Amino acid sequence: MKITRISSVVVNARMRNWIFVKVETDQPGLHGWGEATLEWKTKAVVGAIEDLSQLLIGQDPRRVEHLWQIMHRQYFWRGGIVNCSAMSGIDQALWDIKGKEVGKPVCELLGGPVRDTLRFYDHLGGGSLEGMYKTIEPAQFADRLQESLAKGFTAVKAMPIPVAEPIENVKVLKHAAQCVEAMRKVAGDDVEIMLDLHARTSPAAAIQFGRLLVDYNLYWYEEPCWPEHVDGLVEVARALPMPIATGERLVLRPQFREIFEKRACAVIQPDVSHCGGISEARRIAAMAETYMISVACHNPQGPVSTAASLHVGFATPNYLIQEVVRKDVPWREEVVTEPINMEGGVSRAPTAPGLGIDVDEKEAAKHPFQPEVTMAYFHKDGSVADW
Repeated sequence: MKITRISSVVVNARMRNWIFVKVETDQPGLHGWGEATLEWKTKAVVGAIEDLSQLLIGQDPRRVEHLWQIMHRQYFWRGGIVNCSAMSGIDQALWDIKGKEVGKPVCELLGGPVRDTLRFYDHLGGGSLEGMYKTIEPAQFADRLQESLAKGFTAVKAMPIPVAEPIENVKVLKHAAQCVEAMRKVAGDDVEIMLDLHARTSPAAAIQFGRLLVDYNLYWYEEPCWPEHVDGLVEVARALPMPIATGERLVLRPQFREIFEKRACAVIQPDVSHCGGISEARRIAAMAETYMISVACHNPQGPVSTAASLHVGFATPNYLIQEVVRKDVPWREEVVTEPINMEGGVSRAPTAPGLGIDVDEKEAAKHPFQPEVTMAYFHKDGSVADW
């Protein structure tokens, strides 16, 4: 069997351009899909996929690890979020082909499911731009959390932190804490609440805020500062009682190593569409397991990324919970066949061959590339703030 073509299908989903990767073979009808979505880097990733395809045309797609090594090592310049996202999409598609060829779901090829069900967590507002990023008042947080509960979710992530200063003032901190309090009152003790700080804060500001949240029993406290500032993460983790989560912006095992060695988090969040694909996510998860660190793959992207993450989750012993977006665009499930079933906020182990999902290219073509919504934030004094 030989790879005959590698191409990209770009689908504009408002906040993101989903980058679906198609790997075709010389076996009639046998192809694989992956996802390499990277916000605001669409054309760069598509170009990187074209560059990598030159190495793989004519190769046997079933030699997944061999081809991963080729993509990673054959060009002099390695790594980087753009190149690794391109690798990730291709790697997912290779696993999809391998599973289809033998008639098995990818999670079976990874050693088989280690659990019967996997729980999802919702984004506030289902992950819509307005729900996740523009919810401001405590009452809004409470109402949108109630919507998630009505959909059957028992875990929800929100972002109550505004554009943050390195050291925050009392008014801002108390308002953010009131938003969390409003969610907890609606959720009671049966629902997990995660907070995402989006690395907008310095370690000092993250600690300031975290001390106001101790009584709300957070499931985790995500990206309290830039992940490359590992000692800053350690500082936050030691100062606060809630679990720290991070890792969505990191790629390849070496970038995760220091976080594990210093126990800078309790939950690591590799992204299967960025970190190096299914192959590398599995290796990162195995590293995490040796440090008793849980895994919860980052996944605010499209439906193919969700499928790939799900297979990793079902085959990974130290997997905790799965992120999902369900309401970014109303036609989300129309561009794929057999979308993931997450009834009641959980999924059962996949049984269809490969990733169990296919892209409807005619539907996808209805939503061609457009520049994503730009999320540009500035501090009160006009200086650039983190998104």
